[in-house]
Amino acid sequence: MTDSREIADRLLAGLGGAGNIIDVENCMTRLRVGVRDQSAVDVAAVRDTNGVLAVLPGDNCQIVLGPGLVDRVAIDLAAALTRSAAAPRSAADVLAETGEAIRAGNRQRNGTPMKSALRRISNIFVPLIPALIACGLIAGINGILTNLVTSGSATWLAGVTGYLAVMSSGFFALLAVFVGMNAAKEFGGTPILGGVVGAMVVAPGVANITALGQVHVPGQGGVLGAMAAAILGAYVERWARSWAPDVLALLIVPTITVLVAGFATLFFLMTAAGWLAIQIGTGAAWLLGSAGGVAGFVLGGLFLPVVMTGMHQALIPIHTTLIEQTGYTILLPVLAMAGAGQIGAALAVYTRLRRNTSIRKTIKSALPAGFLGVGEPLIYGVTLPLGRPFITACLGGAFGGAVIGLFDQFGATIGAVAIGASDLSLFPLLDGSEGKGAAAVGYATGLLVAYVVGFVATWFFGFSRERLAELNTADTVDGGLVPAAEVAQRPAPAAPAAPDAPPVVAGAAV
Repeated sequence: MTDSREIADRLLAGLGGAGNIIDVENCMTRLRVGVRDQSAVDVAAVRDTNGVLAVLPGDNCQIVLGPGLVDRVAIDLAAALTRSAAAPRSAADVLAETGEAIRAGNRQRNGTPMKSALRRISNIFVPLIPALIACGLIAGINGILTNLVTSGSATWLAGVTGYLAVMSSGFFALLAVFVGMNAAKEFGGTPILGGVVGAMVVAPGVANITALGQVHVPGQGGVLGAMAAAILGAYVERWARSWAPDVLALLIVPTITVLVAGFATLFFLMTAAGWLAIQIGTGAAWLLGSAGGVAGFVLGGLFLPVVMTGMHQALIPIHTTLIEQTGYTILLPVLAMAGAGQIGAALAVYTRLRRNTSIRKTIKSALPAGFLGVGEPLIYGVTLPLGRPFITACLGGAFGGAVIGLFDQFGATIGAVAIGASDLSLFPLLDGSEGKGAAAVGYATGLLVAYVVGFVATWFFGFSRERLAELNTADTVDGGLVPAAEVAQRPAPAAPAAPDAPPVVAGAAV
């Protein structure tokens, strides 16, 4: 009889260890294992395990073992997980596991058609972020140099600014083409055909076309029109491929795709997308211009929960549209305050838990990324699992957002010329109605307020008295619970001996 315990132990290692397994179920022939991180699963090792007939990787990894054996392996794997769970864990490990469980639960709940559609739209724009940042930063540098040339203090830079202007503007001039290519790829079409219909939006010749009683302007509809055109083109292309004879497909499919998507773009989509883009710009300006403080408080305070639901992905094309219209998005600096509140809360947790070395170590390692705008380690590793500190972090973001909103309300708008950056990393990308310097001062003020409010709120309201005493009483060292006060007095453990052969790494989490 096959040793089911040995199979279970091998599967446990191949699936990324007990910390990567959410649950274990089985049917008549298959073992179904929920995993937190697919990249941590060594599919080859699982497939090569004795008794495994097939492997279907995924968030719910299915391992075909056959009748009888699957029941025994499921029992032994569950027992192995129980043994692993019984091992002592540090407070930071407990928080990390809690955060991962929350993240996994959010992924399952966020599998609705609407949120799946938003993720697909996000996938269109995310690959463009490096170019947006690079060209936006070059444009900012060029603006400073141009001011020096204009003032007469550095006229010799006049020859340089022309080069920088081309470098920064070329991408934005063809942004609709890149959006069209990514949209076609995401929705199952040919990227170059998506670029073709996207190029119609910015083609100079559209100025000679009148549709729906309106004379077109090159760029009308912007990225929204290009995205809609390319998505339509992808569906037309897939439809044409379903019936076109193989021998003629190379001629029929692309021609029909460009004709159908092109006429729809020129006669309807550009006009509709242009109207929508105007409404987005007008709405954002009105919101922060007339109710800046209140709007900023709400947006900054709710953004972290919105990120957890995945609904923030709907903002990416809105940011891009605002950048296309005015050169910067006034929404991003407000929303960036949520991450600043998170940092203030984490600093308060670090200060309050003086005797909990594991949580303090987690915060120390996550803070540099947080200051650069990467907040997930602090969210899922510290504040969210602790509960109250997540709420107080949101409060810090709310007050910081209110400050940015007030600047906008009083006419000194603060914007970002690119998306993808946040917190301190957003400073080089700032711009506004009063110039880069005023925008930087306003943004710094909002950051400072968010840091302080997040810290103070967490210090006073982040923990109950019992919870604070519990977290400051004990921690795990050398495999057992000891008073946390003794942790700092213990010598660091010796480094383990190098193995005979390097371990095989299946992948790395993003």
